[in-house]
Amino acid sequence: MDLLNYHSEFIAHLHQQDYTRTPKNLYEPIDYILQLGGKRIRPILTLIGADIFSENFKKALPAALAVEIFHNFTLIHDDIMDEAPLRRGKETVHEKWNLNTGILSGDAMLILAYQYFENYEPVIFQKLAQLFSKTALEVCDGQQLDIDFETKNDVTIDQYLQMITLKTSVLLGAALKMGAIVAKADEAQAQYLYDYGLNLGIAFQLQDDYLDTFGDSKTFGKQIGGDIIENKKTYLYLKTLEVANDADIKDLISFYNGNEKNNKEKIIAVTAIFQRNEIPTLTKQLIEKYTNKAFSCIEKLLINDEAKMGLRQLGLNLMSRNV
Repeated sequence: MDLLNYHSEFIAHLHQQDYTRTPKNLYEPIDYILQLGGKRIRPILTLIGADIFSENFKKALPAALAVEIFHNFTLIHDDIMDEAPLRRGKETVHEKWNLNTGILSGDAMLILAYQYFENYEPVIFQKLAQLFSKTALEVCDGQQLDIDFETKNDVTIDQYLQMITLKTSVLLGAALKMGAIVAKADEAQAQYLYDYGLNLGIAFQLQDDYLDTFGDSKTFGKQIGGDIIENKKTYLYLKTLEVANDADIKDLISFYNGNEKNNKEKIIAVTAIFQRNEIPTLTKQLIEKYTNKAFSCIEKLLINDEAKMGLRQLGLNLMSRNV
């Protein structure tokens, strides 16, 4: 399981695509965001899914590209909704062009993603399209829940976990399962791989929540404390409401409902509340729980020990990442 090889093969395939079409203002933004980089985790997962069930992972490259195009489509529209000026250190599509271009180019990317499934025979195409449609709708569900939570003060931890499952995890699970579908794996085996990705995705998002407050800004790539500034009700916030004393709960709610002008002081104060209530430890424990749930799915896979070891190592790398 050579992650660098998967990455290089995918990038080579991406660079073979030609988006220099007319109208330019529709396709240039698509090429722009696809070339911005990123970790390419999702397409790599699709190649992994194909590789562990077949001898030729390269046949999954079109499906991997569909996954990456869909993911970047969601980023364009997320950036519009968040009014974000930057993506991966560069101007967001709606800032570089305009709002209408961002909406339309995103729409076109969703259609382009489906077109890549046309590289496969009808039975495989149907399975890929069914999974893709289900996943795309779930991601929209998750995004809407995330928006709804911004104005709700009674979000539960279970509701939050459901939201991140839909918004983030289902696409990781689907990416893996698409590779298995291309490799013509047994449905039950493909589902075990999906469940591995789903649980790993939850751990991945929880790790992202943790790093947003307790990460190193030099390696994390984003401003530390961004979730606190934006009053995001992440697991760290919700768990504090569950375990803290009345004074800390009152202070935390006050910080999140107030109009604090000094963001630096707010980050320091909220972080201190988290630390007093052992939230870093509790978050790491939950990350470990979902990582172990993912690992339990590996044992149900009828694949060789080397492939199982590779899936375990992938999970461990994601759990211990600092970026």
